[in-house]
Amino acid sequence: MARQEPSEMHDLSQALNKAVDLHRKGNLAAAEGLYLQLLEVQADHFDGLQMLGFLRYQQGRFIEALSLLGAALQTRSDFPPALLNRGLVLDALGRREEALASYEKALAIQPNYAEAHHNRGVVLRSLKRPAEALASFDRALSFKPDYVDACNNRGYVLQDLNRPAEALASYERALAIQPKHAKALYNRASVLRDLHRPAEALAAHDEALLIKPDFAEALNNRGLALLDLHRPVEALASFERALAIQPDYARALNNRGNTLQDLKRPAEALAAYDKVLAIQPAYAEALYNRGIVLRDLHRPAEALASFDQALSINPDHVDALNNRGVVLRDINRPLEALASYDRALAIKPDYAETHSNRSALRLLLGDFDRGWEEFEWRWRTPECGAWRRDFAEPLWLGKEPLEGRTILLHAEQGFGDAIQFVRYAPLVAAIGAEVIVEAPPALTALFSRVEGVSLVIGRGEKLPEFDCHCPLLSLPLAFKTRLETIPAVIPYLTALEDRVIKWRQRLPESGMRRIGIAWAGNPNFKGDQTRSIGLAGFLPLLSVAGIEFVGLQRDLREGDRDILRDSSSIKYVGDAIEDFSDTAAIMSGVDLVISSDTSVAHLAGALGKPVWVLLQYVADWRWLLERSDNPWYPTARLFRQPEIGDWEGVIRRVGDELVRTPA
Repeated sequence: MARQEPSEMHDLSQALNKAVDLHRKGNLAAAEGLYLQLLEVQADHFDGLQMLGFLRYQQGRFIEALSLLGAALQTRSDFPPALLNRGLVLDALGRREEALASYEKALAIQPNYAEAHHNRGVVLRSLKRPAEALASFDRALSFKPDYVDACNNRGYVLQDLNRPAEALASYERALAIQPKHAKALYNRASVLRDLHRPAEALAAHDEALLIKPDFAEALNNRGLALLDLHRPVEALASFERALAIQPDYARALNNRGNTLQDLKRPAEALAAYDKVLAIQPAYAEALYNRGIVLRDLHRPAEALASFDQALSINPDHVDALNNRGVVLRDINRPLEALASYDRALAIKPDYAETHSNRSALRLLLGDFDRGWEEFEWRWRTPECGAWRRDFAEPLWLGKEPLEGRTILLHAEQGFGDAIQFVRYAPLVAAIGAEVIVEAPPALTALFSRVEGVSLVIGRGEKLPEFDCHCPLLSLPLAFKTRLETIPAVIPYLTALEDRVIKWRQRLPESGMRRIGIAWAGNPNFKGDQTRSIGLAGFLPLLSVAGIEFVGLQRDLREGDRDILRDSSSIKYVGDAIEDFSDTAAIMSGVDLVISSDTSVAHLAGALGKPVWVLLQYVADWRWLLERSDNPWYPTARLFRQPEIGDWEGVIRRVGDELVRTPA
């Protein structure tokens, strides 16, 4: 507006009223001009100083604002609004204790000043004093019950205090006063997600976005709700909408990376985390997530460095310590891995996943005394929790006598686990129990031949009465198994005669050396990518002269059928295998089994068949470390990767041994 000379104004009061009116209407530039003119006439004009100070605060010019408000308060030190505004400026400058003192001085003058109670609560929350902050918000609402911001911020502090149901009520009170309060809708959605009500959280975020379509935080948290609902493709789109609005939004970038991991797009996830860290290098969570994806990409040294960086920022990051231990195990540094697990458990003693990882590492090192005991933590992990059976009958772990009692031994986890540990059934029977075994249907016929087993029930069938139970993988704990006492009397499984006859007719002797091969395990097992070699990896063996290979793989991967069609060296029979009794019968007619770490390897070992097991650099705990033999399976010979990922070296050694080993 055009400059007005003071002489043109009727009086200072008129100029102030006009400036304040412009200020309230949001015309800051015009109001600023009038305030400055007023102060030219009267440099110590209280209202001019304090109102211009507040305007400077709104402009983000905090040092000037503080100076102006200080000058105003020198003129009149007992004016609560000026003290309130001075507190706002001090808070914006990060001088929170001084801000708190300014609000408290205002309240000493005007105890019913709702805005001062509210702002005091905001500062107290910033100072990590949530209980006092809550009391301050409650005080504000006692004087001004329809104070929406106080209801909203009260919800924040109740979340800080881990009182989500009360926080939800506070946000809903705010929305009852102002239904289209986008921030309260957003906060309500966030607490609904905390309360594990993701569908309602999603709806609340969508409502907030109808009011404020460019609300990047709501789009980010909407994506999290979609992830909770197992809708990762839509979640990814929501994160990307947030980033279109705010490209440097580190949390949304981090969440986008997590979603890309869920969608099995690790290279893109890594790029997302790298972008986060370019914006915010000390973002511990992004460094941790980057470590996870680098491990998935088989880059363990870089993964370890990323976990270490995360821990340099947040030394108590238990997930980083846990996964650091996993990577150290992967690269064969087990003692350092144990130390990392120990650090995690010192911070979070009930961290089930770390206990489970530490138990597996102790078993890998042959420390069975401590390993089996800690192995029971597996039941508290999400991975194994689905296998947990909560029977009314008691769990037996070797302490109570079994004479004259019926025990249910039930399988858990994979087929290989069941095959390996059903060996304990005869030991249980030998101490006087009647033994019932529950197993996957594909194993029931085979397990019916195990010595000492009275009855085998397929998983899902109605169980008979029993007195107690034990998971198969808890039997080593019950029998206090050590390396030197592993029950390795083989065979403890035998092929069924009728199946043997069936397969001898289907695979008549050819006069050639016959080798059964299996190249991949269960693709749903999270470590399958590193343990399964794949059929293409076996191709160099097929050129060894004088050998007929029999494909024992039941489930084929992409490309396998093309290789089988083009190879005359493999007789593939997997399509005709109905269950493990068929596989056992086929094995009775081969000279040797060669397998990656799969249930086929366990079956061959349990049948007492010569078996060569092809293992990753550091394999599963049951294969122990740096041994070419295995105490669980005396007929097994182990071929380990010389370096991480080096299957070519393994196959080269196996090929050389096939040539050297007589038929």
